[in-house]
Amino acid sequence: MKKQLWGISLFSLFLTAPAFAAVQPYKQVAGDCKVELKQDTLTLENSLIKRCWLWNNGNLITCKLKDKKNGLEWQTRNSQPDLALPGEKKEGDGATIRAEEIPASLQFTRHLRVFVEYAIGDLQVRKVFKVYPDCPAIACELYLKGKASQKWVKTLDNPADLQNIEKLTQNSQGGNVPVMEQLVLEGKHWQLEAVEFFDVTDRFNTLVRPVRALSYRDCLYRGNLLFAENTEKEAGFFMLKEAPTSNVQLYYPGGDFMVSEGTFRMVGLGIDSADVKADEWTKAYSYVTGTYRSGEKQKRMALRNYQMRIRPFLQDRDEMVMLNTWGDRGQDTRVNEAFCLKELELASRLGITHFQIDDGWQAGRSANSAYGGSFKNIWDNPDYWTPDPGRFPNGLAPIVERGKELGIEVCLWFNPSIQHDYADWQKDADALIALYEKYGIRTFKIDGTFFDNKLSESRLRSLYDRVMEATGWKAVLNLDATAGRRGGYFFFNEYGNIFLENRYTDWGNYYPYWSLRNLWMLSRYVAPQSLQIEFLNKWRNGDKYKGDRFAPATYSFDYLFAITMAAQPLAWFEASNLPDEAFPTGEVIKKYKAIQHDFHTGSVFPVGNEPSGKSWCGFQSIKEKKGYFLVFREYNDAESFDMDTFFEPGDEVEFKPVIGAGKAFRSITSGNGRIRFSLPQPNSYALYSYRVL
Repeated sequence: MKKQLWGISLFSLFLTAPAFAAVQPYKQVAGDCKVELKQDTLTLENSLIKRCWLWNNGNLITCKLKDKKNGLEWQTRNSQPDLALPGEKKEGDGATIRAEEIPASLQFTRHLRVFVEYAIGDLQVRKVFKVYPDCPAIACELYLKGKASQKWVKTLDNPADLQNIEKLTQNSQGGNVPVMEQLVLEGKHWQLEAVEFFDVTDRFNTLVRPVRALSYRDCLYRGNLLFAENTEKEAGFFMLKEAPTSNVQLYYPGGDFMVSEGTFRMVGLGIDSADVKADEWTKAYSYVTGTYRSGEKQKRMALRNYQMRIRPFLQDRDEMVMLNTWGDRGQDTRVNEAFCLKELELASRLGITHFQIDDGWQAGRSANSAYGGSFKNIWDNPDYWTPDPGRFPNGLAPIVERGKELGIEVCLWFNPSIQHDYADWQKDADALIALYEKYGIRTFKIDGTFFDNKLSESRLRSLYDRVMEATGWKAVLNLDATAGRRGGYFFFNEYGNIFLENRYTDWGNYYPYWSLRNLWMLSRYVAPQSLQIEFLNKWRNGDKYKGDRFAPATYSFDYLFAITMAAQPLAWFEASNLPDEAFPTGEVIKKYKAIQHDFHTGSVFPVGNEPSGKSWCGFQSIKEKKGYFLVFREYNDAESFDMDTFFEPGDEVEFKPVIGAGKAFRSITSGNGRIRFSLPQPNSYALYSYRVL
């Protein structure tokens, strides 16, 4: 059965879906994706992964996990349901199943979607599994309604007390926290990598914290991501918790993964029993489980394979080289029609594709305004989100039209009205939709959000869904990650990209290698093409960096741009403040745009050493036997460097320079796919295309 879902909110679909048919043996095949319920076993599989569950009247218990690519099958020892809620029954009741093939669209990549619904006591559970072709992972969305038998999350008297930890890790009836996913596998020899992430980048400047460990007795690990490798079998799996970062999750139980020898549990649903409504579905956090062969390269590739399926990555919608003038700290003092028209002309010289007008375009005055204002009671002014008539007497039409003539898409900043847990979310959505319908504006920076309870989170999701539906999923939301309790790197990924940082030369907190380091560290686990990374006007505020070896002015302007190439480049300045010597970088940007989408549709990972201002580092984009290599020689004396790559030992690789100081060469790789790169000067870079011969 096929059903076209283009432009439809899945959350809305779940709320209105008809009742399921009675449970019977069930089978559906869509390409290499398959679901089958036969006797007491449910099986989901594709060409790379197979997972089987005991049906248990819908309250599934994993019994088998197979890595089909590497021919390895795990016989599990699960005795409890994968979803184990404190105080709830072990066996389900009234279970039903159905499946849909979801075709490719602006909203989705092609996949098979399997709905399992059942009851445990007075609580209704809906699991929505997603199986993608040629993907070694299976994802699951979780929805609940009805009434729970007890409160799910309890506060431990002393989380450091091992006895309390052991109590925390008990399943279901005796446990203190909900378990959303679990695998119980044979073997004691497990190497773990638990990865915690941080947003709130106005405060944090190290955004990734991996912990490597060996499994032993009950331990609680923080992070959205857990890799586990069995050293006897030389194979492993990953669990991804699709939730905000650990330090801002709702009802956080003190950790995300409980591990004991071969037992692995993901905990914390992001909701408590009181959030579950009697007559409507409440969405909990989602999760993903995938398999891979042991090794750093293999586990990165397995995770990225899944991540690139979440949202179709389209050249004419998702690629951008954006200019936003807020980075020069002019705030809203200069924003008006004449200023924007001038910025567009200069942006065209630079090769900019998107011009975003930040705070100040609207009639209302925000708390960020240089003239004073507030985010409270926004809708007391029904014209708040219309163009300021004094600054834009002709509306935004002249700006949008001139942008079209120059090949530049005009975008806007927007701050949803936070009061009363986003009670006015429908008005906010209508304001964005009106801007789309009147001006064709479809890319919005979403700022100032803060969700500290399930209601506010749900309403924000409803706001985003409504905008995406109205635009036919042509919209892009730049979700700001700089402050507040927000979505982080694995939540709300279906809506657009992430505005990562605010950095300013005015405050002396823009250092190019800091931005490179954050991008480099994140890109090991997060697709960098989903992040906006800024480069600034290096000629401003030189006095704030006197005597500083790593000052922005010590780098060429095109080097600053090159730092952003693996991501979505963000020109964080007023183009009218640039000197004439900046604009030749427009030729570099033009060459970059010619290969930008090809670069980004590869799997992009960090290579070399962690950026420090003095290292050799870079990124490799991998597409079958070809791709791109972006190499940086930071401030050091080594004219060449042997860099481990994602090539196989013995590969012969041809490199051709695209941008920067590199020269064409061929090389045969040594151990770890090692290649020697050379660059003539400190603080230089090269972008190569490559092919494996």
